[in-house]
Amino acid sequence: MGGPRPFEIAVADDVLDRIASRVAQSRIGYAPEGGEGWAMGTSAAYLAEFIAYWRDRYDWRAAEVELNRWPQFTVEIDGIDIHFQHVRGSGAGRIPVILTHGWPGSFVEFQGVIERLAFPEHFGGRAEDGLDLVIPSLPGFAFSGRPRSPLGARRVAAMWRTLMTEILGYSRFGAQGGDWGSSVTVRLGAEHGDVVDGIHLNFIMGPPPGPADGEDTADYRRKLKRVLAEEGAYMYEHRTKPQTVGLALHDHPVGIAAWMLEKFCGWGDTGGDIERRFSEDHLITNLMTYLVNDAFISSIWAYPGIAADGPFTGRVDVPVGVAHFPAEFYPWPSRRDAERSYAVHRWSEMPSGGHFAAMEEPQLFADDVLAFFSSLK
Repeated sequence: MGGPRPFEIAVADDVLDRIASRVAQSRIGYAPEGGEGWAMGTSAAYLAEFIAYWRDRYDWRAAEVELNRWPQFTVEIDGIDIHFQHVRGSGAGRIPVILTHGWPGSFVEFQGVIERLAFPEHFGGRAEDGLDLVIPSLPGFAFSGRPRSPLGARRVAAMWRTLMTEILGYSRFGAQGGDWGSSVTVRLGAEHGDVVDGIHLNFIMGPPPGPADGEDTADYRRKLKRVLAEEGAYMYEHRTKPQTVGLALHDHPVGIAAWMLEKFCGWGDTGGDIERRFSEDHLITNLMTYLVNDAFISSIWAYPGIAADGPFTGRVDVPVGVAHFPAEFYPWPSRRDAERSYAVHRWSEMPSGGHFAAMEEPQLFADDVLAFFSSLK
């Protein structure tokens, strides 16, 4: 394991030409009468518009310039090259915080909050609240290397500890995450509390069954059962047969777009209008991180990896900040139930936003993260 190596995104022309050719040659399918919108899955009409924009107007090279705005590195940890951004914030006594994305997101999720978190004085905040940010790509995602086999959140959390303490030299740090990033962040708080000051979550699971179950717990479990029945098919496929969907889609940009866009529309605070929250450029750039490094197959290995860890049944005793964005598709436990598993120090009910909080509501997200970690100083 050596030191970090500077990294710049510069995708080869032949890779981009192949993706562009596949997009240009695509044919968009059809929908049944009455199923033209999003109720039965991805909207065929929107997908056609989206692909036309991708083919005729999207500029990956401009996206590269924007993504290369912040310092990036790669470093080998446990035999895997890990890609990460490292931005040192303003002011003295900065808390370092590692931000972890999920699926179908990427490190692109956090680009709109980097400046707000590292340099809050640019947005009317206090320079002394600025954070040092480390934003890695999960193993098998974007520009990180692929694991030889699926990795769970516990293993990734241990890798993040190595990154923060042994490679970057921080004696203590904080962590933030949503989606699968929440699973990694929870493991950091629960199993690495000797070096983790606190964690912030915008996605939280309910407690395991126990004697403290009440009516609010039963209501949570009823909602969870309904959501898994309505939304869980993709998750079961990813977890049990990842190679089937992976091999089916990995060389088909339009297929990957159809598979992922439905999640952004359905999980975000969109009201059925995906561009209410996500621009076409932002969505395509996120998709491209799965395509330019052939990462779609390995990204869904996270599902069997995390399933192999088993559900988290421990307790996080380091301070926990929780930000609940109201359009989150996954049901949330009550604060009382959450406190059975987490030492909740801050619980924020947001006025708007959904599953992809940093992308949808960058100001609300950044303000809450800054307030939580500032309270730990």
